[in-house]
Amino acid sequence: MTRTTEQPIVLVRMADAGDLYMSWRWVGEVAPGGVSMLPGDAIDAAVAQLAAALPVPGASDGLEQALTSAAFAKPDSEYLLARDLSRALLPSGLAEQLAHLHAQGIRPLIRLQPSPRVAQVPWEILAPAPELRLLDLADIALLAPAGILAGRVARNWADQRHLPVIGILDPRIPGFRADSALGSVLGRMDAPSTLTERITEYLAQQRFAPEIDNAFDAFRRTDLDRDWLSTALRKGASRLLYVGHVTAAVPESGQSENAELHLTCGAETTGFAPATRTHRPLSAKDFLLGTHTLESEPVAGNELWPIPSRVALIACESGGDLRFTEALGLTAAMLAGGAELVTATRWPLPTDLAFQRFAGTSARPLLDTICAVDEAHDSAEPVATLVDWQRDRLHSWRTDGGIEHSPILWSALATIST
Repeated sequence: MTRTTEQPIVLVRMADAGDLYMSWRWVGEVAPGGVSMLPGDAIDAAVAQLAAALPVPGASDGLEQALTSAAFAKPDSEYLLARDLSRALLPSGLAEQLAHLHAQGIRPLIRLQPSPRVAQVPWEILAPAPELRLLDLADIALLAPAGILAGRVARNWADQRHLPVIGILDPRIPGFRADSALGSVLGRMDAPSTLTERITEYLAQQRFAPEIDNAFDAFRRTDLDRDWLSTALRKGASRLLYVGHVTAAVPESGQSENAELHLTCGAETTGFAPATRTHRPLSAKDFLLGTHTLESEPVAGNELWPIPSRVALIACESGGDLRFTEALGLTAAMLAGGAELVTATRWPLPTDLAFQRFAGTSARPLLDTICAVDEAHDSAEPVATLVDWQRDRLHSWRTDGGIEHSPILWSALATIST
């Protein structure tokens, strides 16, 4: 399977109206477009199956069940989930076109704009046949909501790729112990790893912020607040890599702008989000509005935090705004602030400690996922590079069934591009 110089692109859009209406159009008329009405009952049933397989960090057994007995815990049960999602969500006309290109050795790019109802669906794992997944047929990315792109100043990767990588890695949240709800997501990072090796390379190239003496100093810092981030971004950056905590807004609230990114900001910090203990989160509303209505001489959000070309938000449900009719959460804020591409997550992520405690593995799949996203974002073709890594993971999952290769982590990733 090869990617042609001019990779065929199909744009897929969805709308909820009882049933799900899906349309697709091939750029350059590579193949005929189509429209399909997909029965709402079948979609609701498949989405409910997916929801039952996902981690629920707040529940007493929410992580253990996801890693030991739910659908993502074993290859056989995961395949049945992927099959049912495919039957409910992949129109036969589009599937036939993808299969036709696959038979010719051509790998297209699918650009999806899912409706809120199916925003958590991991399209990559859809199984139109027992030995075939959607990521075997195509590269997959999400379309940015059109409304947030108007009037923004986008930053071009080719112009920025030489600038530093801003790495906010497991920051220490004021008022929260390492083993608390907003505690450490990576655990002790005091031994060499693939991630510390990557940071060491960036340091050798003088391409990393914050300024540190060695890679281990990048973790659990206490000085990475919104003011520091503003200064670092205004100095210029190629990418932002955030690994930590996000508190997603509840879809029923209708207020996706209340999604919160947790830095090291104290409660005295100016911002829209309410303080929790001695900490005030940085909300999507802050990124979008800056200090409008908060200060007598307000500064716009995209001036305070000029977002670089590529952003990775590796945190629980950091892409949660896709579940809203009006997506104004953190991914939208990154795009509105100037990003061309954002990788976020569709659901809560199990930590490496959870894998070790509940599934008995010594592997560090979350650390591997962070490195894979970071490597993809530093490449010329981030979507294709990340999908290739996901396909390697799928192969290992099919081959040995180790929980560290389960799609529970790698299919949580969603890349939104403009």
